[in-house]
Amino acid sequence: MREGFRRWLDGEDDVLAHVMDSEEVPYRTREEIKEERRMVSREADREKGTEVIAGIERRSFRAVYSVAAVVSCVLLIGVLLFTIAGLPRYGMENPRTTEVVRRYVEKGLEETGAVNIVSGLILDYRAFDTLGESHVLFTALICVMILLRIDRKNMRTGYEDYYMIREDRLFDMTKDNIMRGVGMIVVPCIFLYGLYVLLNGQLSPGGGFSGGAVMGAGFIILAAAFGMKPLDRALPERRIRFITFAALSFYSFAKGYVFFTGANGIPNRIPKGTPGAILSGGLILPLDIAVGIVVAFTMFGFYSLFSRGSIGGE
Repeated sequence: MREGFRRWLDGEDDVLAHVMDSEEVPYRTREEIKEERRMVSREADREKGTEVIAGIERRSFRAVYSVAAVVSCVLLIGVLLFTIAGLPRYGMENPRTTEVVRRYVEKGLEETGAVNIVSGLILDYRAFDTLGESHVLFTALICVMILLRIDRKNMRTGYEDYYMIREDRLFDMTKDNIMRGVGMIVVPCIFLYGLYVLLNGQLSPGGGFSGGAVMGAGFIILAAAFGMKPLDRALPERRIRFITFAALSFYSFAKGYVFFTGANGIPNRIPKGTPGAILSGGLILPLDIAVGIVVAFTMFGFYSLFSRGSIGGE
């Protein structure tokens, strides 16, 4: 240690040379240091201002949201109270409540041509509501398809998973002899009964919703018993979408024509047929078929998407 100190005094060794060589500190003037401090201060002020603005926006949104919610609730309560004030007193009979029902019962057969007044009510008097219900089913199928559909574009590990799912390796019940035997007997009966309920809706209890539900169950049992491949070949996804869209379009345009003629006092030229005949009821039978197609394919689409992630083969 003495030797090193003596060498440093004589100028032979610089004990700080290795420090300066390994970590060279750049020289900065006093003005550069002040400028750097001002930049750091401005950045801190900018971040603080951004946080303040975000806090103001959040508080403003909460205030506007609270006011809008209170005003909406008050308006809704006012509308309900005003409606209740116009109702008849408890125990008093309002003759207006029976006018619509009496019209349905007395004039239903004459105006709709349907023996089953329920079908005449659903697909003639209140066909606009049924149109909305059919579009709700179609929209639900589209939403489930967006969430659950699996194809080459959204696979995580390549194409092998896609083909594995398409071949039903995870949901294969076709090798069960009991399932196949029962399917061979039950499926034709289900489809025949579904067609009967669908085509006979204007004459007896039945119609598009019930007949479509029966045929949708038939498609599901057929897929469970014999696999998806036969249905993929007979009903690929594009064909299902086209048929469903065509059914909804026919319903919309047919009832749109009736709505237009009825609103303008123009008699429509669609014959109602002979009450009790299979082709009676005017547009009720074609509309039942359209609704049945939508319901059947929606049920089968839900089953196919939840079981394997696709509706049909491409």
